[in-house]
Amino acid sequence: MENILRPIYQERASHPDTLAVLMMEKRNQTSPQTDNLDVALFVIVKDAEHPLYVKHYEFNDQKASLNIVTSEQVDEWLLLGTNRRMVDLIFNSKVLFDRNEFLLGLRDRLSTFPFGERKLKIGLEFGKLIRRYLEGKAFFESKQFLDAYNSIVHALHHLARLEVIDKGFYPEVTVWNQVKQIEPQVYKLYQELVESDETLEKRLELLFLASDFLIHSKTEIGVSHLLKVMKGKDSWLFAELLLHPELKYYSVDLSVILEFLVEREIIKVKRIETKGQDVYHRAYSIS
Repeated sequence: MENILRPIYQERASHPDTLAVLMMEKRNQTSPQTDNLDVALFVIVKDAEHPLYVKHYEFNDQKASLNIVTSEQVDEWLLLGTNRRMVDLIFNSKVLFDRNEFLLGLRDRLSTFPFGERKLKIGLEFGKLIRRYLEGKAFFESKQFLDAYNSIVHALHHLARLEVIDKGFYPEVTVWNQVKQIEPQVYKLYQELVESDETLEKRLELLFLASDFLIHSKTEIGVSHLLKVMKGKDSWLFAELLLHPELKYYSVDLSVILEFLVEREIIKVKRIETKGQDVYHRAYSIS
């Protein structure tokens, strides 16, 4: 297969902007790593008109994709976890080309997982955890138990990823296999939710009680990145926080984290007068 695809990727490999060329072949009948195609080629480049450009090919009754992606886009996927196959691809695909050991450096970075990047990823996962947990609780209180179940499964998934990151590892696609070894308490919580013989309402009720404790225990590590940024000023308007380059990836979850911290008196609110009568700006500072 590599011989057939060589003319396609060799042209890319000869370009000075190309950093690495990787090939992932279909392993099983169902193969999300290759989008269910027989093979996926990934060309990582320094710069491109589009952060991701994809072509599809057919040959000998087989299907292939050519994915041209910028290194900046790869970094964003790894940081935000929005393309979960990237860690698998970087470590387990066949390397066809590697300019100046770019891929070797990337693998080393993922293995060592720099502390600053780890803290940011924990903060992002904590924000998603809080949002999903609160959504689940709202559904539960309105007796929408299936929607509550869906939200709390997602919340537990973010908690699992947070635990894996906190131990210095990148979350893989099979994150629950990692959590089973790293943090059995969280794994058991998930297992009880999906496998218990109790009614769904009772399962959720018990889970919310346990989750309250777990979220409380993870708050300090979960918000350490945000609080480190906030120490840079005495007080912040929300717009200032949202525009801060280190907080831009928090996006819609930043507001819910702040309110969570205000309720727990970790952050305090200062009211600033506006032109409107009895209407105030909110400024946030560390208690």
